[in-house]
Amino acid sequence: MAASRLEMGPTDALLVVDVQRDFCPGGALEVPEGDRVVESLNRWSQEAADAKALVVASRDWHPAGHVSFQQRGGPWPPHCVQGSEGAALHPNLDLPPDRILISKGHEPDRDAYSAFDGTGLASLLEERGVKRVFVGGLALDVCVRATALEALELGLETHVLVDGSRPIDPAEGRKALEELEARGAILHVEATDA
Repeated sequence: MAASRLEMGPTDALLVVDVQRDFCPGGALEVPEGDRVVESLNRWSQEAADAKALVVASRDWHPAGHVSFQQRGGPWPPHCVQGSEGAALHPNLDLPPDRILISKGHEPDRDAYSAFDGTGLASLLEERGVKRVFVGGLALDVCVRATALEALELGLETHVLVDGSRPIDPAEGRKALEELEARGAILHVEATDA
């Protein structure tokens, strides 16, 4: 199931998906243990920076009254509203200064789960010559899954950072990992012994 840790290089990209306050404990759409991804992603971020790999952070950036909100018949409570405290990245997330921040879900009548959806991310990765992506963040069973699936569809070697992701629903998270692995993703679980 898990690959050993690989060295990153300049044709790699770390995709940090939606590690925002509203998805962490106490947030409007809390992912259980959502803040537990930060330590793992910070290690990957440091490794990416050292290797001159691209680091991209995505964020939900919804207008008030977004189509995904329950008040409009969507599945979710209001979350990650543009400019709100809840839309901010987790304060302990330590990304390099040259990281690229992309926003998704900013159109009022269109939802976006994948970090590739309406963000120009595919073109950016192509321009940078990226061949391999490492994907982690929140939530594993929603936006991480959608992002990794789209990366696979684009022909990118796709690694899912299991310790750097948490699901909304544990059973759905397990299903997402099984699906991603069946589609060709490589799952990474960090070794507990050094």
